[in-house]
Amino acid sequence: MSKTNVNMICDIAELSSLFDKSKSLDDFLQSAVSVVAYHMKAAVCSIYIYDETARMLTLRATQGLSASAIGKVQLRLGQGLAGLALKELRSICVARASERPEFLPIEGVGEEKYKAFLAVPIRRQLTRVGVLVVQDVKENYFDTADEQALKAIAAQLASVVENADLLMALHRQEVVVAPEPLETAPRLIKGRPASGGVARGAARLVVSGRAGRFRSPDSLPDTLTLDDFNRAVKESERQLKALQSEADEKLSDVAQLIFNAHLLILADEEFTGEIRRQIEEGAAPVEALVGVVNRYIEIFSASPNPRLQEKEHDLKDLGHRLLENLMGGGRAPADYGGQIILADTLLPSDVLKLVTEKAEGFIMQGGVTAHIAIICRSLQKPMVMVDPQQFSLIQESHNLLIDGAQGTICVQPSSEVIAEYERLRKAMEKMEAAPPVKEETRTADGVRIRLFANINLLSDLEVADRFRAEGVGLYRSEFPFIIRDAFPLEEEQYQVYRRIVESMGGREVTFRTLDIGGDKLLACQDEVEEDNPFLGLRGIRFLLQNKEIFSEQLCAMLRAGVGGNTRIMFPLISSVDEFVEAREMVLECMKQLDGRREEYNRETKLGIMVELPSAVVLVEDLAHEVDFMSIGTNDLIQYMLAVDRTNETVSKLYLSHHPAILRAIERVAAVARSHRTDVSLCGDIARDPRMIPFLLGVGITKFSIAPRRMPDIQKAVEAISMQKAVYTARQMLEFSRISEVEEFLLDT
Repeated sequence: MSKTNVNMICDIAELSSLFDKSKSLDDFLQSAVSVVAYHMKAAVCSIYIYDETARMLTLRATQGLSASAIGKVQLRLGQGLAGLALKELRSICVARASERPEFLPIEGVGEEKYKAFLAVPIRRQLTRVGVLVVQDVKENYFDTADEQALKAIAAQLASVVENADLLMALHRQEVVVAPEPLETAPRLIKGRPASGGVARGAARLVVSGRAGRFRSPDSLPDTLTLDDFNRAVKESERQLKALQSEADEKLSDVAQLIFNAHLLILADEEFTGEIRRQIEEGAAPVEALVGVVNRYIEIFSASPNPRLQEKEHDLKDLGHRLLENLMGGGRAPADYGGQIILADTLLPSDVLKLVTEKAEGFIMQGGVTAHIAIICRSLQKPMVMVDPQQFSLIQESHNLLIDGAQGTICVQPSSEVIAEYERLRKAMEKMEAAPPVKEETRTADGVRIRLFANINLLSDLEVADRFRAEGVGLYRSEFPFIIRDAFPLEEEQYQVYRRIVESMGGREVTFRTLDIGGDKLLACQDEVEEDNPFLGLRGIRFLLQNKEIFSEQLCAMLRAGVGGNTRIMFPLISSVDEFVEAREMVLECMKQLDGRREEYNRETKLGIMVELPSAVVLVEDLAHEVDFMSIGTNDLIQYMLAVDRTNETVSKLYLSHHPAILRAIERVAAVARSHRTDVSLCGDIARDPRMIPFLLGVGITKFSIAPRRMPDIQKAVEAISMQKAVYTARQMLEFSRISEVEEFLLDT
């Protein structure tokens, strides 16, 4: 009888009812492979399910291979033809599988005699679920029609297997892992830079809270008591408070709430009390702890609120701390010393906590939000972004060396590589200890250029002084907000802002009001679902809709400016009306402070970030109203080019040298010059020495940059005359094609 692909698809369309009749998911999968093998007239049909936590494919059902292999054969992502199909999310159809270099023979499963091979990934969009495989003794047995039919079946399977992680957790058995050659993991992985610096350490996987249940260790002592649990609670509390205190010395503006979630859960009588009750009723302490932690994880994961879902990470971390203290592990405060963190998802508070616990650096899967990268830069911790396929190649057993500036990861580095990077690290330390930065920055023909510092955390102030910043060109006020469970009060904000003003000693300080939304979300913000948050309630829009929050921040900034040279800047201004409304809010706050008889800086200047296309078009009208303007190139590029800068699939289109961006910057600078309006530029474009001649040439003489970039930028400024810069800018503005600009930059 011939193959019956059409009938097969129709029968497989009834998979849901087939699942209902099955005793378990494994029974269902076994029924499915039998149906597929029958209709395809294939000698073998197998289903592998992918466990994202372990990053393994496990054989869960087969018709034709040895039944003893079920649950025991595993493949790493990319290993063998089946692993390769899932890694690359594509079908693989070969006439003679054994002749392919990717073919991996596994002893004892009985597939040596099968030649034809067809594998189709089972996936939900880009989420990997597993692989559906058919094999036959006849060469070149499967054709395009078979492949299309198998794809349709895989789609049906994906809709039924809703939770592959749960499947693997419930059905774990002792497994035989297919041996992996040492050469499988590449020596060098090229990712994308997010935060500069070099770090060495052992890989430590920290998967987000969504990636599975909290599990007890394999071997447990049988002498633990309720007293042991109570001691573990007290010891965990002592460790967390010690970490909090240590963090406060370096991160006083954000430290007080880094470990707050852990301490709050620990103090919750519903949590610890339930564990105590179960122990008193006869449960083993470890069993009670793991059971209660998992019950809370289920509650959080079932919540529709993403903020509560993220609390799973805190809960697991606390669970591990309690477990180690319960079993006498004596978990030291420096938990992640000598380790590189591998993570699929991290919150800003996670980064702060892990850095406090001595993490050496970070490797993040996929894209990374801007504020995560900014925090790592402020804390001098390297971060590299990699895609999921690269991420899956790194194991916890690997020693790593990462270079955040280049975006490279060296796996199992040789002694020669380690020695070379050690020399580099010492050279960088020496340069930072005595940075070659002059007090004044001038072009080759003596034109004065001013370099200001971007400040994210108070810890940046010392670095700004060391690199002789002429003031603070941008203080991102959202960072004390984004890790908190409640908005900081006016007085709390005032204390932070005042420290910045005092540290500058009369130098200019520009406070940017709260800029949240898009990739910057507040833990304390009411959850609002937005189809496109970058085009939603963010920046000045959020503040004008939440005037009580806006008013408290403005009052704190005005008060902090007493005796200083302070300015307030509003983000994401799209119209003259928004600026005028924001200015009216400042005047209203001044009246409030007068009524409260509070001192404040009455000479505070008001300005805007020019970062929207509408602001570029209206820049002449805005220049009539504002005291100053700052060109925010990161968002300007994003909105002018319609490129989400956090989306790795379109990241190559995010180009600071795009002709439209160059002309927009030139327009703003020209209008500011004609109106004698102070203008500066901040954003990553100012970190690129190749772009400095253009920026100088269009009239930008004031930059706000990360303090550590100042030596490079000062050197680039000193290397060119203003006359040459103007000529360069005119040439670049004539180009209409990206390729022309790129060729010009390569030649200069």
